[in-house]
Amino acid sequence: MSILARKQTVGVNVGGVTVGGGAPIVVQSMTNTDTADIEATVKQVAQLWRAGSELVRITVDRDESAAAVPHIRDRLAQRGITVPLIGDFHYIGHKLLTDHPACAEALAKYRINPGNVGFKAKRDTQFATLIEIALRYGKPVRIGVNWGSLDEELLTRLMDENAASPNPISAAAVQREAIIQSALLSGQRAEEIGLGRDRIIISTKVSDVQNLIAVYQELSARCDYALHLGLTEAGMGSKGIVASSAAMGILLQQGIGDTIRVSLTPEPGGDRTQEVRVAQELLQTMGFRQFIPIVAACPGCGRTTSETFQVLAKEIQDNLTSSMPEWRERYPGVEQLSVAVMGCIVNGPGESKHANIGISLPGTGETPAAPVFIDGKKVATLRGADVAEQFKAMVADYIEQRFGNGRKTAAE
Repeated sequence: MSILARKQTVGVNVGGVTVGGGAPIVVQSMTNTDTADIEATVKQVAQLWRAGSELVRITVDRDESAAAVPHIRDRLAQRGITVPLIGDFHYIGHKLLTDHPACAEALAKYRINPGNVGFKAKRDTQFATLIEIALRYGKPVRIGVNWGSLDEELLTRLMDENAASPNPISAAAVQREAIIQSALLSGQRAEEIGLGRDRIIISTKVSDVQNLIAVYQELSARCDYALHLGLTEAGMGSKGIVASSAAMGILLQQGIGDTIRVSLTPEPGGDRTQEVRVAQELLQTMGFRQFIPIVAACPGCGRTTSETFQVLAKEIQDNLTSSMPEWRERYPGVEQLSVAVMGCIVNGPGESKHANIGISLPGTGETPAAPVFIDGKKVATLRGADVAEQFKAMVADYIEQRFGNGRKTAAE
């Protein structure tokens, strides 16, 4: 299955954002603030939204957190931010939503973990309470299974059945089956209580790349619920980015997945919005969505004489990234822009011609001049110490002419 033949799932409306049903794959994230700290949570939700997160999950783990949720929603709305908030519930979600109806109303979706919604005799009752509250307030739910908190009774039963089987499978395969069954049985139970399939999203998260791929391939084959993808506990830095991209990239290429989160561990004091940018870059690189203009830049080699092209490429990329929240409103379609910043004559002119606007800076032994190409045609040759500033001005002018109120088409 390719990106042209995406797995068809049931669409779910999450606070005005459609997940599944053929809608574009949705990027989401999660705060790491104490939700009871209203100001800190509002600030981080705003940062994640500004970075491009289309859904934001917040922890609701105690009365103080639940009481804060409607205030968080209202303060965000005062800033013009209406991003849907998802409540993350574990252990006592049934009680918190019952005791705090304003929280139940303010949230756009509830995340329920069937592995810790309740234990033994209380499990079914407490799960049912959560679903009934979702029905009362017209909210969708995500049934999110995590192999770190898997239903031990279910896993033990499947392990025992496997041990008694004449053709036993591996312990890892049994665990994958337990994860899938936990999700599907919970979804079935929610439907029996009255929640429609158009209000259910499923996730089955693990922290191992190959197991994640195997679990979601099997899950996708066995249901048409909208699916949330994510490699849980992906890790820090490049390890987390590579692992998440490898796992989700394969699944997305197979048409599996309706919404994604890249669960990166930030560096101490690090930027939480990195996980949003990585998710966007994954979807954009694979051709599923376009979030921000693309800047193509060569990696540099012995033919490049200075760091000018590196500095210029970074400055342009940073400027495009920081400007996008405003530009989305001011310049509709600007996310389709492509810019090339190349460092020598070998690939420079060709790459620049493929971009909407590109510059080929001089390399070793080349004439100290930088041709600029717009929509495949050479339009100028820049010289002097301020080449970078000249080119940035040309990029700004191109954006205004192409995407502004007085926009011109490429043909013009």
